[in-house]
Amino acid sequence: MFTGIIESLGSIKKIEPVGGDMRLHVDTGVRGSAMDMSDVQLGDSIAVNGVCLTAIEFDDKHFVADVSNETITLTSLKDLAVGSEVNLEKALLPTTRLGGHLVSGHVDGLGEVLSIKEESRSIQLIIRAPEELKHYIAMKGSICIDGTSLTVNKVDNADFEINIVPHTQLRTIIKNYKTGTRVNLEVDLIARYLERLLTKQGGADESSITIESLAKAGFVG
Repeated sequence: MFTGIIESLGSIKKIEPVGGDMRLHVDTGVRGSAMDMSDVQLGDSIAVNGVCLTAIEFDDKHFVADVSNETITLTSLKDLAVGSEVNLEKALLPTTRLGGHLVSGHVDGLGEVLSIKEESRSIQLIIRAPEELKHYIAMKGSICIDGTSLTVNKVDNADFEINIVPHTQLRTIIKNYKTGTRVNLEVDLIARYLERLLTKQGGADESSITIESLAKAGFVG
């Protein structure tokens, strides 16, 4: 599990084809940031652009992780090149301050940046989510974009708006986005589990969620 608070910016040092899939070599500090690797052990989880990967080699300045074909197909890691900057976060500990929201590191789908606009010192982004994810995205709810925990300002069908404050611009790859950039999306875990519970553990689809069913489940009076 992760928090969606990016610890450092890294960069791709090497992309190595291995046995039909991919091995990433990641430097753990660029733009003056550096991730503390002193407490990392072999097999630990590190999120790269919101994708939970397993460290199979590491030292104090870099780590190596394998990426399966399934992950390559479903995430934006396929768009990486040598030199690409990436968001990095180590898995949380029981003592970690939860400054963002609970993030699993399992990408639900790819979004696309539709527009980028400066608004005072912030950047306003409009991102289009896949149709199958739109009902999980709520105004003022949380969403994870390339591993970054963010708050949704507005929702219009499958499109949603977020504002990126200067600190987040400095500490994440979001300042590198362009119109058309593909981004990893992970929707809020609570929304997924709530849907599962209300649809009787998968026995019905989301269209069966009504005011009456919410009242029966105790969510409304």
